[in-house]
Amino acid sequence: MKITVYSSKAVKPEYGACGVAPGCTADVVPLTVLDKANFDTYISVIYAFHAPAPPNDVLEAGLAKALVDYREWAGRLGVDANGDRAIMLNDAGARFVEATADVALDSVMPLKPTSEVLNLHPSGDDGPEELMLIQVTRFPCGSLVVGFTTQHIVSDGRSTGNFFVAWSQATRGAAIDPVPVHDRASFFHPREPLHVEYEHRGVEFKPCEKVHDVVCGADGEDDDEVVVNKVHFSREFISRLKAQASAGAPRPCSTLQCVVAHLWRSMTMARGLDGGESTSVAIAVDGRARMSPQVPDGYTGNVILWARPTTAAGDLVARPLKHAVELISREVARINDGYFKSFIDFANSGAVEKERLVATADAADMVLSPNIEVDSWLRIPFYDMDFGGGRPFFFMPSYLPVEGLLILLPSFLGDGSVDAYVPLFSRDMNTFKNCCYTLD
Repeated sequence: MKITVYSSKAVKPEYGACGVAPGCTADVVPLTVLDKANFDTYISVIYAFHAPAPPNDVLEAGLAKALVDYREWAGRLGVDANGDRAIMLNDAGARFVEATADVALDSVMPLKPTSEVLNLHPSGDDGPEELMLIQVTRFPCGSLVVGFTTQHIVSDGRSTGNFFVAWSQATRGAAIDPVPVHDRASFFHPREPLHVEYEHRGVEFKPCEKVHDVVCGADGEDDDEVVVNKVHFSREFISRLKAQASAGAPRPCSTLQCVVAHLWRSMTMARGLDGGESTSVAIAVDGRARMSPQVPDGYTGNVILWARPTTAAGDLVARPLKHAVELISREVARINDGYFKSFIDFANSGAVEKERLVATADAADMVLSPNIEVDSWLRIPFYDMDFGGGRPFFFMPSYLPVEGLLILLPSFLGDGSVDAYVPLFSRDMNTFKNCCYTLD
């Protein structure tokens, strides 16, 4: 599959006759403590649409309209008057790239999680100045692939997904829903007096001089290569997982917790960890509904902290699935309103600056073993993105060979099944494949 880029431009908000942002009261949006605690990196996702798809100029015009309501994505990162990192609402624009492919899309579907898909979206590896970069690739069959690359420190997956939907709504001429909420300064204030009731050192923060060894198989042996395997869990298989994990429980366990528990155990077996070695799983927890008062669904920033259940590798694999689910459920429940507010208070206490702490969310880590991290996209509204020619028939994350970084998303089949993108060393992959579809 050869991809040829023939156009690249900045698309700016289209304000119409007035020429200025309606109701604009600020040119700078300071990053919140939750933004700063998140990954300072670019994330890419790929959508595929059958023909007919609107022409590129219509998509570009819709993007310009959507950016009126989401000015952050047309801005740039900078610093405010206090020297803090902030989003500068300068309307410099989002990058819009146009490309063509030389094959019919059906001939390469389903797309595989390999380096080839990197050609379907703009790269974020070189630190682009744009906060959002979009590539639209036309195939000879009339199909369309849209690849997004966005800066994660600006927005979490849920709010970024809201923008994707808003772009499609603006392209169709529909009202944007949910209405975006931009006033980050109104949320996440520290309490008076501060009340830090949980430990956040070594959890969300670490000493800045602590540098992890980066292991990469690019120049090593073949079995040190990190490969990404896509695992498909059918609705029937997930039901069986839930039945095992929920036996005797007052209510059924969630799909996310059951699938993560199963993958945690399977990956630990595949890695061949020593029985006494500690292993943890970091699970992103959305605070919108957990905080009081609740954060609106349309909030445009990051509202994520992480649960980190931890246990001995031998205990994890020797005990049943239900045990792993209980570990996860207990830790996820702990990340409640009190925990979020404790984090906010600690981040505003001065300890971060005094002790020279930095966020533990480190995009430079390429190998997570013996631990894993989970990025759940199960609630991102993939199916709501419709430019006027129908919903996407396929979507996937880009190729991201970070050993142990799981990405979960609803299967494009739309039948309640789940796809998991699992990066492991090639030496561990055969064992993983043999156990990931096996129940206790």
